[in-house]
Amino acid sequence: MPLTKAQVRAAILAARAASTPHQRATEAAALTGHLLAWVTPGSTVCAYVPVGTEPGSVQLLDALTDRGVRVLLPVSRQDDDGVPQPLQWGAYRAGTLVRAAFGLREPAPPHLPAEAVGEASAVLVPALAVDRRGTRLGRGAGFYDRTLQWAATTAPLVAIVRDDELVEELPNDPHDVRMTHAATPGLGVLDLRRE
Repeated sequence: MPLTKAQVRAAILAARAASTPHQRATEAAALTGHLLAWVTPGSTVCAYVPVGTEPGSVQLLDALTDRGVRVLLPVSRQDDDGVPQPLQWGAYRAGTLVRAAFGLREPAPPHLPAEAVGEASAVLVPALAVDRRGTRLGRGAGFYDRTLQWAATTAPLVAIVRDDELVEELPNDPHDVRMTHAATPGLGVLDLRRE
């Protein structure tokens, strides 16, 4: 019997928790190198601030902005009933992140509407796993699935994962937005449309 999303999430979160700070730093540096070589200087990229053991780093954000890339970061909000809303966006400036809900750090206001994702030439998406068909497993709240409808059709949607989190197949639902690419520390940026 195939694993459920909850079972896959639990296994990946346990594996991430078992990783060492040295492993995470090495993987973050490799991801930074791959993504810097891949992102066009002077473009706009939607990215994220990693939380806990998520792949990536603030150093990637700094390196992108040093290359003239406009970096937009997500701002997550819920309505009065606790329903996740489409992500808003804020421009990244080094040293100005503020604490937010869910243990996140985000840009201070002003924030841009969800449709601002359409300005990005690439969207770097946090993921627990992604399969070779582009099915992304997130944490289950649906913030990105509610937002990526506004991404430009030409913008790569890049799931950022560890090497062993690129898998053959994941459970999916009709509302799941497929990723076009994956980036891992050991494999670099992969076009999943060619897999």
